[in-house]
Parts: sequence; C-alpha cells; structure tokens
Amino acid sequence: MTKDYIIIVAGGKGQRMGSSVPKQFLLLCGKPVLMHTIEAFHSYSTSLEIILVLPEEQQTHWKELCEEYGFTTPHTVVSGGSTRFESSRNGISVIPDDADGVVGIHDGVRPLVSAAVIDRCYESARENYAAIPVMPLTDTLRFVGESGCGRNVLRSDYVIVQTPQVFDIALAKRAFSLPYKESFTDDASVVEDLGCQVSVVEGCRENIKLTTPFDMKVAEAILHG
Repeated sequence: MTKDYIIIVAGGKGQRMGSSVPKQFLLLCGKPVLMHTIEAFHSYSTSLEIILVLPEEQQTHWKELCEEYGFTTPHTVVSGGSTRFESSRNGISVIPDDADGVVGIHDGVRPLVSAAVIDRCYESARENYAAIPVMPLTDTLRFVGESGCGRNVLRSDYVIVQTPQVFDIALAKRAFSLPYKESFTDDASVVEDLGCQVSVVEGCRENIKLTTPFDMKVAEAILHG
C-alpha cells in the first residue's frame, strides 16, 4: 500500500531573529510558527504521515506548547542531528524500509507553503523520483570573487530553491545512507550525489523562510490577508 510522508526539520536557534526563543516557537498570529507549518501539510492531506525532527533539548518545550495551545494534529517526534543532513537522515530512518511512496523534507520555518506547491512537488516526485519547488530571481546578481570586484551574471541561469523537497522513499533511504559531504547544501544535493536528476516545479512567493524579524512581519501580513 502506498503511503506518503513529510519530514519537517526544525532546529533553528533564533539568533538572526534577535530572540532567545528558537524561531520555530515564535508566535505567528497567535500560535507558534511550527504549528502553522504542520497544519499546512495536514490540511493538504490528512493521510500524510508527519514526522517532526527537533533537537532533543527542545522536545519537552514543544510538548508543553502543544498542551498549552491544544495542538492535536498527529505527528511523530524524532531527535535531530548536528547537521541538516543528519536531521533529515534521522527522519528518514523511522520510515519502514519496505515503504512504498514518496517523502518530502520541509523547513519548519516555512509555514506559508501552499497546498498547490505541496501537490506539485509530491506528484512530480511520484513520476520523476525527485522534485523541488523553485522561484525565478528578480534581483540582479553579481559574482564577487577574491578580487572583491566581481561581475554580473545572468539571473536567468539561476533560481531560488524552496521546500518541500520530495523524493521516492527508496531513493531517499539510499541517498541518506551515504557519508556526509561538504557539498551537501540541501536535501536535493544528497540525492543528486547518486546521479539522480531532480525535477523542478513552480514554487510560490509566499513560501518564505522565516529568518529575520522582517520575515515575521511579512508572514503576519500575508496571514491577515
């Protein structure tokens, strides 16, 4: 039987937010960011198995927050690692080895991902084994080398990569069984290391990663409509 999964990785410390509270626990329109993120995937499909990867030292606080806010959306909590690679691998490891389906990996602080983007990623991965959402660049790009002067580059050659990054489960398990490399910049780069081509689908502007106080204000404005 086919079963799909989403691994939500949340290990931020909130330093760029200027806060002692981890950014995934900051309040966004009255409840923690992470709850918005989990609900986005549960709303997309109630049959989607949700795996939350959190640092071990944050798990007690998360449990307290769930009780405080009456948060009952089903999910499994797994301990994170010292790198994104390790955290993703820990999440993948709890999926049965004989599972048939696709698995997405998503940033815990991207709470505004739309159902349409999720659907495009999952359906593309089902057909092509690996898919990521991207957006075109609108700003001018400049490559700055060691000289400090640099040169302009064609922005049409580049895209902004978002999450969820979605993969065939067997492919993801094989990829994340490999040793870590410095070249692994995101989950898709791990799969590409096997020689697998990653398909790209259209993302959405609202699917921002909440990293700074300005990002929080933008997210609040979007949610308020």
